[in-house]
Amino acid sequence: MSRYGIRVIFADDHPVLTLANRHVVAAVPTITCVGDARNSTELVDLLQRTPCDVLVTDYAMPGGEYGDGRTLISFLSRRYPALKLVVMTMMDNPMVLRSLFSQRIHCVVSKSDDPGHVVPAIHAAHRGDRYVSPRVESLLEAWPVTEGNGAETRLSGLSQRELEVVRLFVSGMTVSEIAGILRRTKQTISTQKLNAMRKLGIERDGDLYRYANEVGLVASASGAA
Repeated sequence: MSRYGIRVIFADDHPVLTLANRHVVAAVPTITCVGDARNSTELVDLLQRTPCDVLVTDYAMPGGEYGDGRTLISFLSRRYPALKLVVMTMMDNPMVLRSLFSQRIHCVVSKSDDPGHVVPAIHAAHRGDRYVSPRVESLLEAWPVTEGNGAETRLSGLSQRELEVVRLFVSGMTVSEIAGILRRTKQTISTQKLNAMRKLGIERDGDLYRYANEVGLVASASGAA
């Protein structure tokens, strides 16, 4: 630890949340905020010129040159291997949350929880320990790890037609386009998509895209096109 304590950068595209985090850590003598960023472009520029021990970053932070989510985390792990990460997120999908741990992210805080949870998360990340806020913990407990790969286990629960529809949808096709290619009605395609999302525990299209990217469905769908 430096003489300034744990040096922290906050990255979030919502300035109000960044201000809230700054306010929380301002009263903690062991933590010093050394900067903040609104997208991955600003973040990497800041990291190149500012020593940092722990990065607290939003998982979904679009608009930057280095992407967000898994893409950004992979980049940061390669470029700054000593940097410790805390992920803050609004995601309620337990599958996506659990996938963070496969990316060596051990500290995850839900934005639905009290902002004060960022403090123990920063300390845990700096020590190399695990910390999840109460909302994240409850979501993970609701979706226990099964033997083998949990994501693959969930995918195996889809019918062949449901999986086919999901693959085409996450490749960028609309329900109408999928119906035309597969020669089914739009209502049938929509029903199969909704059934697949229900089985996967996913409610929003955005989470379906993100989940498909995490388990490789996006790559396989693109490769099949």
